[in-house]
Amino acid sequence: MDAKDILGLPKSAFPGSQEKKSRPPKEPQRKPDGVSREVYALTGGVLPPLMPNLEPSHLKKRPTVGKEKITWQWLPFTSSARTDNLQLYHWVRVVNGVPPAGDYAFAKYNKSVDVLKYTDEEYEKHLTDNAWSKEETDQLFELCEKFDLRFIVIADRIPSDRTVEELKSRYYSVTRKLLIARAASPEDVANHPIVKEQFNAKHETERKRALSAVLSQTKLQERKDSEILAEAKRIMESRTPSKAADEVELQGHSEVGSGEKATGVGEDVFPVTASIDAPPVIPDTSSIPANLRMQKVYLRSNALDQMLQAVSTASGRTNIHIEQMIQDLSVNLKPKVPTKAVCAEHLELRKEILTLLNLQKQMQKLTEATGSRERPHSEAPATPKRSNRDVDRPFGSDAGGFGGERTGKRDQKRKAPGRFGEPPPSPPQSKRPRKYKASD
Repeated sequence: MDAKDILGLPKSAFPGSQEKKSRPPKEPQRKPDGVSREVYALTGGVLPPLMPNLEPSHLKKRPTVGKEKITWQWLPFTSSARTDNLQLYHWVRVVNGVPPAGDYAFAKYNKSVDVLKYTDEEYEKHLTDNAWSKEETDQLFELCEKFDLRFIVIADRIPSDRTVEELKSRYYSVTRKLLIARAASPEDVANHPIVKEQFNAKHETERKRALSAVLSQTKLQERKDSEILAEAKRIMESRTPSKAADEVELQGHSEVGSGEKATGVGEDVFPVTASIDAPPVIPDTSSIPANLRMQKVYLRSNALDQMLQAVSTASGRTNIHIEQMIQDLSVNLKPKVPTKAVCAEHLELRKEILTLLNLQKQMQKLTEATGSRERPHSEAPATPKRSNRDVDRPFGSDAGGFGGERTGKRDQKRKAPGRFGEPPPSPPQSKRPRKYKASD
């Protein structure tokens, strides 16, 4: 007995050193025949099947098919959307010999309009109209119910020569009156579309006319309309008055109703006459050449050049100044929309610019003449006297002949006293010193 026995410890030094349980040895797998060593090493001996493992008994069995027997048959049908009980035929999918029951599948898409019907008493009390008789109104409502408010078809089927707008106006006015008369209070039907939005025949006629005019426009007309709108926008932006001018203009318009003459502030506000139905002002056509007056049809864009030649009396340089001032005013040299009024205004603008240039020239001449008369003789600069000391004209070989004479003249100009008594500038250091004579 030792200490390990007393402590109850195992006799081995470490528990891990105990003998492991012996495992049964693996049986070596044999490489099957027909398989190379490399393939066998890659697959580990487990090869995929080359064909599905199916039992031959499964191949002999017939596939299980559903119990339903489906056929297509040519069968008759009726639709609840028709009131004449018309019987038609179509192909139907029949399952196990039992045809489908129920209504026609497309009958749910038949939507009808609920057209109100009136009695004779209601017509005499609420619906009388001098332009419509009761027989014509009855016929209109029958056609509305038959054709589901397709007023184009109704206008074609009704015997009278009523327009589509007249038919709509009569139908909606009668329906509106019936809804209001049958309601307990007007508030109950106030939110009904027919009561809330009253049909306007004049607006509908004008809308169709405008739509027809827009749809019948050509590309050239659309381009011209866009140019006109752009030009009008530019003019409105340039002529937008200030807030004070707006108030004065509104005050002037309010005075027109009382027959007083309205006056505006600024050049962009013109006087407004009291007559509203006054004829339009016809522009002066005296500037139009005679050959253009003889023609009934001509292009104003080409006629504007002839009008300028007929009116213009200035020289070429003056015309350049006129065009420059027109560009400074942000005005096109040739109007984009050369109407008669626009051409007349353009010519008037050129005349005013020519007058302004002539006044500027005359003002400049008067200013120069007045300035030359008022200048005193004492302010005239004195001419410096030339002396022999300031003139250095050596004729020797050192001076360089005539070149020395020219150099002396330049020195004389530099040495001349200033206009206001300033001392002459010192000669540059690069020149040689001047030779003085004995008399100096």
